[in-house]
Amino acid sequence: MIDWNNLPPWYETATALLLVLSSLFALVGALGLLRLQDFFQRMHPPALASTLGAWCVALASIVYFSGIKQSVVLHAWLIPILLAITVPVTTLLLARTALFRKRMAREEVPSQVSTRDTSD
Repeated sequence: MIDWNNLPPWYETATALLLVLSSLFALVGALGLLRLQDFFQRMHPPALASTLGAWCVALASIVYFSGIKQSVVLHAWLIPILLAITVPVTTLLLARTALFRKRMAREEVPSQVSTRDTSD
């Protein structure tokens, strides 16, 4: 029988610290989204923050439920592993779509992603 109310305090403290760290990552990502000027700069902070935040939440889940079950519980790692695969792909597709739309509208694109020769 699992005793939910009798966990050692360090399990709960570690879990709480990891969850607070996760929320700080989300806050930094939101601030980066607000402060940066264009779409291409705004893509990076939320993607990074969501990935790091998901890792912290998964680690908090592992610590807490391993303490409850008195054995190592690792199935929570599946979520951040899948996010680590899908977030970069999604970010790349969003960037390429935005770049394509800017080029089709004949708008200025960032010099870092421009492949056109401007020396003519």
